[in-house]
Amino acid sequence: MHRPSDAPSQAQFLTSFLLLWLAGIGLRLTILAVPPVIPLIHDGLKLSATEIGILTGLPSMLFAIAAVPGSLLIARLGVRAALVVGLMLTAIGGALRGVLPEVSWLYAMTVAMGAGVAIMQVTMPTTVRAWLPHRIGFATAVYTNGLLIGELLPVALMLPLVLPMVGGSWQWGFVAWSVPVGAIALLVLAFAPRPAEIGSMAARRRWWPDWRDRLIWRLGIMLGTINATYFATNAFLPDYLRSNGQGEWISAALSGLNAGQIPASFLLLAVAGRLERKAWPYVICGLLCLLATVGIVFGTGAWIVVAATVQGFAAAAILILVLALPPLLSPPDDVHRVTAAMFTISYSCAVIVPVLSGMAWDISGIAGLAFAPIAACGILLVILAPAINHVRAVGS
Repeated sequence: MHRPSDAPSQAQFLTSFLLLWLAGIGLRLTILAVPPVIPLIHDGLKLSATEIGILTGLPSMLFAIAAVPGSLLIARLGVRAALVVGLMLTAIGGALRGVLPEVSWLYAMTVAMGAGVAIMQVTMPTTVRAWLPHRIGFATAVYTNGLLIGELLPVALMLPLVLPMVGGSWQWGFVAWSVPVGAIALLVLAFAPRPAEIGSMAARRRWWPDWRDRLIWRLGIMLGTINATYFATNAFLPDYLRSNGQGEWISAALSGLNAGQIPASFLLLAVAGRLERKAWPYVICGLLCLLATVGIVFGTGAWIVVAATVQGFAAAAILILVLALPPLLSPPDDVHRVTAAMFTISYSCAVIVPVLSGMAWDISGIAGLAFAPIAACGILLVILAPAINHVRAVGS
């Protein structure tokens, strides 16, 4: 007798997981379409290394600036509407980046795209708590897995598949990677749980973060070291390899950097619960990031691909552990506030590193020095790792 009434609930349960996974993919498709074509953008718009660093840092800047407004959007519109707004803004801004052959236009549309992704990033942990409150850990791993796949697909397929399909135009390549994000927005709008099914407005009234929580600051900086490492490596790896005569390894190295994250996703799916309050995984991953950066700078050929893969694995492990904390350790009405604070802090830290890397290259004329700020991030992560011993204080 109960089977018919249970069926819609089970269907919605599975639909929620699928939509989370697709939304996770949408978090990175448009952003990671940039690194493979940075040499083309560099030559086409006559950009300096510093300008490339600014282009790479802009999304991170918007992730920081728009995180708290994203929390407000959730408080006013609800989870589903905020997620759709973020997806559509990401798709539209991402597609319009190459409409005009001007660096100012490219920057402006990158800002719009970054704002959309920032809204999505704040929304996702809140969505996990709202849609699947009894499967938070697994649901976080699901959307993070989608995020990692969304990072891998553009860097692996842009040069060998997408660019030939669009006549070698990086502008149309950006459009091609934006279309799926718009389609995901329509799927969320059509099939996501309705507000009545996921809680009352009472859980969405507060939106301003508690900036007095010192632990959130420390965790935000730790997450910032990983964000900076990942985005800056993606930004400077292509031009660095081209500058030292190893341009044929660009696609493989970028693919390794992003593919290396997938094993970390599956590993953390199984053991995250036993690692989330321990400092040693952060210390090990910080050291791995440092060693991988050294390997990229001083390695050759396939060893660069290996080093980039290790970099991706270590960065993804820390990312997954930190992203699971807000929905696990905060009451429902605080998830978006804690998430917004952590993202604001972490991406504020991440903005400066690509710019410093570009300046180090431009001023010194030595390409390898672009990776010095990236190496410093690994050292900082190791220093701050003891903060994780006090993670229970978050949201308390």
